[in-house]
Amino acid sequence: MELGLAGRVALIAGGSSGLGLAVAEELAKEGAHVAIGARDPEKLARAERRLKELGRGQVLATEVDLKNPEAVRHWVEDVAGRMGALHIAVTNSGGPPPGPATKFGVEAYREAVDAVLLPPISLALAALPHMQQARWGRLLFITSETVVRPVARFALSGFSRLGIVGFASALVQELGDCGVTVNVLAPGYTRTPPVERTAGAGGDVDSGLRAMAAHIPLRRVGLPEEFAAAAAFLASERASFITGTVQLVDGGASVIG
Repeated sequence: MELGLAGRVALIAGGSSGLGLAVAEELAKEGAHVAIGARDPEKLARAERRLKELGRGQVLATEVDLKNPEAVRHWVEDVAGRMGALHIAVTNSGGPPPGPATKFGVEAYREAVDAVLLPPISLALAALPHMQQARWGRLLFITSETVVRPVARFALSGFSRLGIVGFASALVQELGDCGVTVNVLAPGYTRTPPVERTAGAGGDVDSGLRAMAAHIPLRRVGLPEEFAAAAAFLASERASFITGTVQLVDGGASVIG
């Protein structure tokens, strides 16, 4: 299926590893020009090489502190200036520490807001003027299944990421008449390095992954490329009438709780 992504300019926060890199790879394969930003220069360099091997579009890799709104704004303007436009923005931030709600004090909740909620907001606010000018845009927020299926031991994640859903919902109502769609992606357990580390906490990664899969109807954890395929579709021309959704990519885990 032709997604109509060739020549589009996509910016992916946290695009040097994990789900962010998987999305960048999928968009590059579809012919998009891809700009990734993250903090680790070594991971960025590896990701840049990988993306150049996969795609036929331009690739930019930038070291950026995604928690610094001014740095994010400068990054967005640099990408739009060098690539000539900005059509797609994918926000992505790491998760806060696990634990139940009463484990944490107010300061931990404030830190979760600073680390998880505000970076996607600052990126969206910087990117949207370019999409509005083009009268075409795709804004994707990567969150977690905890925004749909609260998990007691991930209280900070659910709290901070639900704020992203609220922000996205407000944008949907504001941007509908200028060709910009806004959607939230909510992955479940997906085989990324953080999930593998969690699975291996008991000593054996495969056993840990099987234990995770026991609560998933498909009886396995997801693959990054499966998540990326959903993201690429929502970023495409084919998804032009899809906006305001929270798209679960969790193998059905939310159905059984």
